[in-house]
Amino acid sequence: KMRLGSIILFVAFCSFTAYYIYEPIPEEIEERWKLMLTNSFFRSLSHLADLSELLGLKDYMGVMYFITLLEKIAPVSDEHVKVTEERFDGVEVVLYQPKHQGSDTDLRRAVVYLHGGGWCLGSSRMSPYDLLARKMVTELDAVVLSVEYRLAPAHHFPVPFEDVYRVVKHFLQKGVLAQYSVHPGRIAVSGDSAGGNLAAAVTQQLQKEPSQQIQLKAQALIYPVLQALDLNTPSYQQNQYMPILPRTLMVRFWSEYFTSDKAFFRAMMANTHNNPESSSLLKFVNWSAFLPETYHRKYNYSAPAVTDGAVGMDGPSQSLADPRASPLLVPDAALRSLPRAYILTCEYDVLRDDGIMYATRLRAAGVEVTHEHYDTGFHGALMFTVWPTDFLIARRMTDNYIKWLKENL
Repeated sequence: KMRLGSIILFVAFCSFTAYYIYEPIPEEIEERWKLMLTNSFFRSLSHLADLSELLGLKDYMGVMYFITLLEKIAPVSDEHVKVTEERFDGVEVVLYQPKHQGSDTDLRRAVVYLHGGGWCLGSSRMSPYDLLARKMVTELDAVVLSVEYRLAPAHHFPVPFEDVYRVVKHFLQKGVLAQYSVHPGRIAVSGDSAGGNLAAAVTQQLQKEPSQQIQLKAQALIYPVLQALDLNTPSYQQNQYMPILPRTLMVRFWSEYFTSDKAFFRAMMANTHNNPESSSLLKFVNWSAFLPETYHRKYNYSAPAVTDGAVGMDGPSQSLADPRASPLLVPDAALRSLPRAYILTCEYDVLRDDGIMYATRLRAAGVEVTHEHYDTGFHGALMFTVWPTDFLIARRMTDNYIKWLKENL
């Protein structure tokens, strides 16, 4: 009896585990089981974070930050790369430079890199970002500047943006570039996810400054998040339960970026968070106009509802219309003078349509755009380069991304 009980318990445990791990992930995604296993960890942590917040122990993002801590390392120099931690205009940065010294006349490319994590998680000191920075240094002979901007919810919008903007402004001074042997005409800003949002926003705001002498040559946006007005685009609908970044988590990131008030999160979940000011900008996120037909599928466009102060929060409602938060909201005229762009999107990603709409609008404004779409891709894939969560698609993405920088920077 005892043995039978143990067997039943064991089978029940295995069944529950299999049920928990198994998810209806599209067949097209390669290494599906690896993704299921990886995501079961993310889901478990998310459930734990919900419970912790419910019991008043620790807020949701405080628990989710464990992912960041798990992958944090101390970036150190190696035989090819010199790593230093510095402050640029008061903001922490991790600076990666090639160890070999060229002649005094050899000036290098530079990439300012902004990590992802929904403005609430992530760090430039996580091992996947550290690996990526070293790869860029060695393959591009570039200086890489990884920015440790302050995070929400402790620092709501616009603090993360302002930190990044201050670093870029500081770096783009003749004296600073000379100090690191950087060519003033070969500098890019790049980032993934929320980092892609910050990269696009910084590029736009820099272009508007008449006093800015040195401008960026390129912007490279990896599955960027670009607008908070319509959280019901076809990709939000198609991929709302996808691994790594389900719709609920992305909406939570957005709301936490703006405010800690849960009423705003609920309004965003229902897509009823727009106010009269932001609704006047919905024309820039009208996906029926800016998405190629193939992405419309069975979804019909309906403009998000508008509430006049029903949410009762002036701060976050005003932030919605701010292009520093949603770079997709700038008028066409503001796009025309932007530098060439690389935009990476993934089919199985709630943010897919943000990237595609931006690519469409930039091209229409005459900007040179390389849009790389991964039919089997999912959000966050580029970061899965470290065992046991190393994915083949991450390697392909990294190689293609670096190849573009090599050819365009």
